Amino acid sequence: MTETLHPCAEVGAIRLWRNDSPTSAKAGSIYDMLRRTRPRTRQDLKNYVKVFLGIDVPDVRMCPEHSSPMDYLWHSFAIDFGSVGANDYSPLPNESAIRMADAVVWANRGGGKTELAAVATLLDCLFKSGCQIRILGGSGEQSSRMYEYLTAFLQRGFASALDGPIRKGGCRFANGAAVEVLTQSATSVRGQHVQKLRCDEVELFDEDVFAAAKFTTLSKENLTAGIELISTMHRPYGIMQREVAAAAKTGVPVFKWCLWETIEKCTGRNCSQCPLWSDCRGRAEHAAGYLRIDDAIAQMRRSSRSGWEAEMLCIRPSLENVVFSEFDPAVHVKPVDYDPNLPLYRTLDFGFVNPFVCLWIQVDGDGMVRIIDEYLRSRATIDVHAKEIESRTPCPEERIAATFCDPAGAAAGDITGTSVVRELRGLGIATRYRRSGIVEGIELIRRAIRSGDGRSSLLVSPRCCRLIEAMQCYHYPDDGPAASGELPLKDGVHDHPIDALRYFFIGHQHPPKTTTRPY
Repeated sequence: MTETLHPCAEVGAIRLWRNDSPTSAKAGSIYDMLRRTRPRTRQDLKNYVKVFLGIDVPDVRMCPEHSSPMDYLWHSFAIDFGSVGANDYSPLPNESAIRMADAVVWANRGGGKTELAAVATLLDCLFKSGCQIRILGGSGEQSSRMYEYLTAFLQRGFASALDGPIRKGGCRFANGAAVEVLTQSATSVRGQHVQKLRCDEVELFDEDVFAAAKFTTLSKENLTAGIELISTMHRPYGIMQREVAAAAKTGVPVFKWCLWETIEKCTGRNCSQCPLWSDCRGRAEHAAGYLRIDDAIAQMRRSSRSGWEAEMLCIRPSLENVVFSEFDPAVHVKPVDYDPNLPLYRTLDFGFVNPFVCLWIQVDGDGMVRIIDEYLRSRATIDVHAKEIESRTPCPEERIAATFCDPAGAAAGDITGTSVVRELRGLGIATRYRRSGIVEGIELIRRAIRSGDGRSSLLVSPRCCRLIEAMQCYHYPDDGPAASGELPLKDGVHDHPIDALRYFFIGHQHPPKTTTRPY
């Protein structure tokens, strides 16, 4: 069915009606009517926001697999109005996910994400009767910032839509919609049952608050419940990194834009003399955003390269606190399979609540360490692990060059009176271990990632997704390595695959000191 275009498509006509003094009363009436008319298409929405809020939302994608800010705004608005026509939005990389109300917004600093979320909140309140919306920021200041944008919008002629005064912590609309600001506490979040929850700067959230927030949304009538997670990505081991990775598996749409989707159009500048040229490569000549080029240049000059790439280019989060900052999936992740002509090693890290880990590793004649497979599982007994290890090992047990493990596995348990090492040997898996410090093993892994002469001797199969994630996320405490005596944080997630890898390097690099426990 073809819908009638919203009158805001004729932006010039609207301005004419407003300024035509002989018919000012009629023009004002028409203008108010247009303000109350729901935009029907993507272009209608863009024009509506430009005319009534004075915001020209950028709608050009400059980087592969990125979105435009308008992609997010249209998705957030249109999700509750039935099917969207094929010509009403620019297809996203994961087009099948467009009907989900949940969304992740990963954008640059100054990229307008908080202001756009406030625009989306206003639109929900105006055109979705009874919609209950909550704003939750990574701090009280961040929550207030989005709400301040909203209240400023209301002063632009939307006050008549309200039911009562604008309060410090929220406001209500005549159609039953309402907005409230939540504080960063589990008590504030629990007990909420709303249709829309907008989490701003989720990277700064308390983990307990974030866990509680996931259960706050509830659909009703024609309103689809959804949580929007909005943030830059500061750290490769934070909430945002985790949620972006999870979105790829669950189909939640990720709207990602960077400096180039939000920078102003470049005209009359000499590219060869511009400090942005190495990153821009002429893209700003086709841009349609609002960030001033001179401001971007100033920010680039006063930031580190790592910070610039994380905060403005959204290439990857800052690696300043990451243990293996030189690990690069483009270099170190390659398809590697079992080679029957090379020795095969296994390496184990024991766990029950935390995962039990096994890695399968080969080393070729040039010293290249090839990690070909991984196994991680929690809450299973040793006999279950042993069966899985046996089934996944691509050669007979007698051909295994060595199985390295955590030295702590040789200690007898207080209840069972036996050790994990003894249990595994009884199940046909002989293990070896060598005691060492954590820092020693980390340094051996770093040397394999990149040695002093710049060479790498480490390859990881793409099937080892948990190890790859750990290599990128294993980190020091937030106050830096000095505060922890150079020891990385044991977060219960990323440390276990790394521990298993450490045991291999220690055992393989120092064979004379490796111990075999006979039973």
